[in-house]
Amino acid sequence: MKFNTNIIYTLLLALAFVSCSSSDSDPTPPSPYTQYGAPFEKMPNKEDAIIYQVNIRAFSQAGTLKGVQERLTQIQELGANVVYLMPIYPVGKLKATGELGSPYAVQDYKAVNPDFGTLQDLQTLVEEAHKKNMAVVLDWVANHTAWDNTWITQHPDWYLKDADGNITIPPGTNYNDVAQLNFDNTEMKAAMIDAMSYWVYNANIDGFRCDYADFVAPGFWTEAITKLRSIKKTQKILMLAEGSKVSHFVSGFDYTFGFNFFSTLEKVFKENQSVTTLQSSNSTEYANTYSSENRVVRYTTNHDVNLSDGTPLELFGGKKGSVATFVVAAYLKSIPMIYNGQEIGYNKRLNYFAKTPIDWSTADNDMLAEYKKIIAFRNTSNALKKGEFTGYSSDAVSAFTMVKDSEKVFVLSNLTDSTVKQLIPTTLKGTWKDAFTGASVTVGADVTLQPFQYLVLKN
Repeated sequence: MKFNTNIIYTLLLALAFVSCSSSDSDPTPPSPYTQYGAPFEKMPNKEDAIIYQVNIRAFSQAGTLKGVQERLTQIQELGANVVYLMPIYPVGKLKATGELGSPYAVQDYKAVNPDFGTLQDLQTLVEEAHKKNMAVVLDWVANHTAWDNTWITQHPDWYLKDADGNITIPPGTNYNDVAQLNFDNTEMKAAMIDAMSYWVYNANIDGFRCDYADFVAPGFWTEAITKLRSIKKTQKILMLAEGSKVSHFVSGFDYTFGFNFFSTLEKVFKENQSVTTLQSSNSTEYANTYSSENRVVRYTTNHDVNLSDGTPLELFGGKKGSVATFVVAAYLKSIPMIYNGQEIGYNKRLNYFAKTPIDWSTADNDMLAEYKKIIAFRNTSNALKKGEFTGYSSDAVSAFTMVKDSEKVFVLSNLTDSTVKQLIPTTLKGTWKDAFTGASVTVGADVTLQPFQYLVLKN
């Protein structure tokens, strides 16, 4: 039989075109999941975020997702617009640490811990948060799993092994309750991204805080974030790396974690280091962020340091000192993060390996009012959200300006328990307004600050 070569050539071209068009327009296979809920229309821009970290076991007497839902109004009134939930997944029992096991030892990536409630409880929590103009992000533990995660028995090749063929704990750690995943395994990475996608589809969540991010291959993060952002095409998602590597921004993360800044704050108080070291820490953390728009998340406490190091009241000079320190962490070129309880001056450490419910009835209402005031001003200030930082600190006082377009904010916070006199550069002398009251403030050659007093001025 004789073939018309022109016809064959045309058919081959057509087939090639169909093949290329299909792969170009949809490089990933269709999702097995159906999107639950509607896009969140009030999703904050990344520079607008005020992150509130919830330890589910501690947040309510019940220690459940419903317990979180019941206090969403209080989180909203604080001024936060991102609710970050610590891991919601079933916790491994094999080789578990502590009374209830670590939330970071995940037994099943696609389930809700029955102690916390159900998938429907999570869906309702997200819906109610959205109604209050707050996003919800989940904690994601990519680096390792619990020893009784089904992946261990079904896919042992998905894990890192030692020379004897035994699955290992994360190298260089004493994390004996978790098994290290192997990020050279393509199938494992696909399953991990599928599991992350599961929550975007099935609970309509708005992003992830990614645990131990520095120790996960950056190529994985790039692949995962690209996939996740393709799901919510009409809505931004927020991605926070619990890490400090520059590569996280390249991978698509919105934020890195201010480990260095927090440890410097501790040294200022524990070792009487000069407050100017905070400016050096800021420079270190922003040395290679690739874009002036990128931001570091800063905090005066979180679930780890609250348990291991102490509450802000313990670490930073009691009530007044901890608030003065929060002003610096919240305003010095940062995205602020609050850990549940700190806003009411809660003075007990929260053991997240057990149930240690916060007693909200002990709230220091004056302190809560200060937190609300500090956060409210940040929410109105483009200079604090997006401005350029210039430091004028001394050994005792964190002093700096944040400037964006015509708006200038001048912050002075005495981080000592002594009365100090702060010299003022000529360029900053003159008449300002108190950022909180609007009252006129005249700044001369120096300003005297009482122990742990802070001033926030605007032009």
